[in-house]
Amino acid sequence: MTAIRPGLCSVTFRALTPERIVALAADAGLEVIEWGGDVHVPPGDTARAAEVARATADAGLGSCSYGSYFRAGAGEELTPILDSAEALGVDRVRIWAGAVDVADATDGDWTRTVERLRSATAEAGERGIGLALEFHSGTLAATAPSTLRLLEEVGSPHLTTYWQPTVAASVDTVLDEYRALAAHTSAAHVFSWWPVRERLPLRARDALWTRFFTEAAAAERPPRDALLEFVPGDDPGMLSSEAATLRGYLSA
Repeated sequence: MTAIRPGLCSVTFRALTPERIVALAADAGLEVIEWGGDVHVPPGDTARAAEVARATADAGLGSCSYGSYFRAGAGEELTPILDSAEALGVDRVRIWAGAVDVADATDGDWTRTVERLRSATAEAGERGIGLALEFHSGTLAATAPSTLRLLEEVGSPHLTTYWQPTVAASVDTVLDEYRALAAHTSAAHVFSWWPVRERLPLRARDALWTRFFTEAAAAERPPRDALLEFVPGDDPGMLSSEAATLRGYLSA
């Protein structure tokens, strides 16, 4: 059985420097960090990416992925993103499946997004990097069925998906979504928002996370990483307790 690594998305603390985030993650007993491309590691700035990679490794942590904001648009460049991912030393880049929610998408939206994802996964695969869809509203990967459709139509071994609990959905609903995507899920974003976007401690949704990690650990292909994303009040002082909760779920 493959162990799921506890980690942190750097976007949890956009206002902090990478160096401070590394220190917080190490002190909290986490193992890996997904570095965001919006603030901490800008696309194409390979010198900065290399600096962040060194700081992460020097603290005994791993850089597990690059959180990009590539949306598979026709005019978007992927190359600078892959350059930064390569400089970070990661083999996974998180991306977005367009900018239109699946409920509003036209056949043209599907065709354009699938075609761009095919070319993007080919480019990434040539460099030994996989792409992973953000499972999120406002995109074609907003639901489990639409995400499965994307994965099938793109048809690339270099494309996986993330999973996270759909906002305002019940525990049974979000676990059903995970089960549908489990074979394709490379990482999970971990947070407790309830009932809508109120940021609560993980333990506030203990029924969800206890069941999720039990199922994920037993999956034929467990997610490689469980990444804390957001903490109550965006408070760095909350990371230690939230990380301890996450590690508790993983060791149960």
